[in-house]
Amino acid sequence: MTVSQSVHIALGCVLAAASWLLSTSVWAQAVSAPSPVASPATASGPSNWTVSDWLERLHAASRERAYAGTFVVTSGAEMAASKIWHICNGVEQVERIETLTGTPRVTLRRNDEVITFVSDQRLVQRERREALRLFPDMLRAPDQRIETFYMARPVGAERVAGFDAYVVDFLPRDQLRHAFRIWSEKQTGLMVKMQTRTHDGRVLEQVAFTELQFDAPVSMDDLLRQMNSTAGYTVLQPRMQPTGTQSLGWTLNASVPGFQSMSAYARTEGAGNPSFQWVFSDGLASVSLFLETFDPQRHTNEKTAADGATHSISRKMGNYWVTALGEVPVETLSLFIQALDTPR
Repeated sequence: MTVSQSVHIALGCVLAAASWLLSTSVWAQAVSAPSPVASPATASGPSNWTVSDWLERLHAASRERAYAGTFVVTSGAEMAASKIWHICNGVEQVERIETLTGTPRVTLRRNDEVITFVSDQRLVQRERREALRLFPDMLRAPDQRIETFYMARPVGAERVAGFDAYVVDFLPRDQLRHAFRIWSEKQTGLMVKMQTRTHDGRVLEQVAFTELQFDAPVSMDDLLRQMNSTAGYTVLQPRMQPTGTQSLGWTLNASVPGFQSMSAYARTEGAGNPSFQWVFSDGLASVSLFLETFDPQRHTNEKTAADGATHSISRKMGNYWVTALGEVPVETLSLFIQALDTPR
């Protein structure tokens, strides 16, 4: 799979595999019954919680819940629905996502190992997605206070999928990031709905449960068996190798405020030249730079594109083809492109 295909998958991730937006990431484990989640700010109440307090609440919920449910994603004029099963044994977390609209597709994840079954093509894609943003896997943020770039503003309370939820806005302090509106179920803290918004409040993307069951009878063994049931499928598995961008000659001559380097991977398929993915995060938003050798037969269309909250910029830079991709305003991606120095 080429970098352009990787970008296409990333752009479609919101519609086809958006479970990671609502699964509240990893470390969920089964419990006997929902109970209130403690927060460092519980004594003062949600009106005084910081962004960090809210994120800790969301993470605590994901560490203490096994669940199943149906969620709907809207992005622009597109809508998709999926069914999710999520479980953790305290060490490993596993989930299964089955699309209910569009191309039949089942995605299973074990920690950062992701396997996608495309049944009508008898195709399986194996990869690792540790580098992608798994909202709200945000406490894996750079070593900085997230309040420098976002503030929390309580909105009130609403009912989602039959559950009462607190509603809070995460508002950016500059024009380089989107706003987020979060619905956190009152008793458990689990995120049951999320909107990505512009500064003036326009909704770019929305993910919401329409049906949710806590303490669902999810079997980790069954899900793991499904992950290994690839007989009769063609399996595609690119080689992903952690690497350092500076050793390869890639640098940024200026920082983009709030964003810090998180990881870099070299990706190789078949006998082709490796491509590279360099990931940055501000704790909520992430940006990926896809870097590869320029190929005039494939890289013919420099462009700026938008898909809901996700923007991308593709450009030829010297002997290389660069794509900047992220759920950030296009101006933020432009700063990355401008600051990027190619190998000499």
